[in-house]
Amino acid sequence: MLLTARTKLASTCKATIRIFTAKLLGSSYDLDLAVLQIQGDKAFPALKIGSSDNTEVGDWLVAIGNPYDFDYSVTTGVLSAKEREISIDDTQKTRNYKHLLQTDTAINPGNSGGPLLNLNGEVIGINTAVNSEAQGIGFAIPSSTFSSVVDKLKNNETIPKEPAPYIGVALQNITDDMLSDLKINSTKGAVVAEVEHGTPAFEAGIRQYDVILSVNGKASSSTEDITKAVQAASVGDELKVTISRDGETKDVTVKVGDKNTATNYQS
Repeated sequence: MLLTARTKLASTCKATIRIFTAKLLGSSYDLDLAVLQIQGDKAFPALKIGSSDNTEVGDWLVAIGNPYDFDYSVTTGVLSAKEREISIDDTQKTRNYKHLLQTDTAINPGNSGGPLLNLNGEVIGINTAVNSEAQGIGFAIPSSTFSSVVDKLKNNETIPKEPAPYIGVALQNITDDMLSDLKINSTKGAVVAEVEHGTPAFEAGIRQYDVILSVNGKASSSTEDITKAVQAASVGDELKVTISRDGETKDVTVKVGDKNTATNYQS
C-alpha cells in the first residue's frame, strides 16, 4: 500500500474504526512518499491504480481524506493542469515537487496522503499539498510518479534524483547606481554576485561582477530570465553566454552541470 509519509492509517467497517499496525518499508523525502506494509492476517481492501497520463485537463476527480479531522470526507472537482512544479519549505529544508497534478478539488490539511480518484474509482494521484493563499488550487502526486518508484521504496532503495541543471552563479538584478561601476548603460541583464571555484561557470571563465546579457542569443532582462534559461537546458548542454566585463562584451561557452552532484548549490 503506497501512502505519503504523513498519512494516518485507518479503515471503516459498519461505522467502526479499525486501526492497523503498519511497518515502514521505505521512504523518499524528495518525493514525499513512503511505502507502509499492513500487519495482520486479514485481507485489506485496496483501490485499483489508474493512469494519470491518460487523465486529461477538465476530467472530473474525487478526493478522499480526513480534512480538519472530518473523517472520510469526499470532495469533487476537475483536473486543472498537469506537470506543475512547486516548492514548499518545512522543518528540514525546501521540498521541490515536480510533475504534480493541479486540481480545484477541495484539498485541506488532513487530505494529504489520501487518494485522488477518477470517475472509474481508480487512484490517479495522492493528495499532497495546497496553496494556502488561494482557493481551488490543490496538488497531487500523479500515479505515473509513485508507480515508477514503488518497487524501490518497498525494498528501501535510494531513489535517484532527477538531474538539476545549473551553472553555479549567484545573480543580482542591476540597479541604476551600479551602471557606472559595471561600465554599462542599461539595467537589463544580471550581475554575477558570486561564482565558486570548480563550477561550470567558473570553468567557462565567468567571474564575479561580470554582467550576463544573454543566454543562447536571447537577451536577459533580469536574474529570472537567466535562471529560467538554465533550468530549461539539459545537463551536459552547452550554453552561449554573453557577458560584459569592464565595458567589453564577449561570449563564453558554459557546459550545464547537475546541481545534485555538485558541492555548491547556486543557480
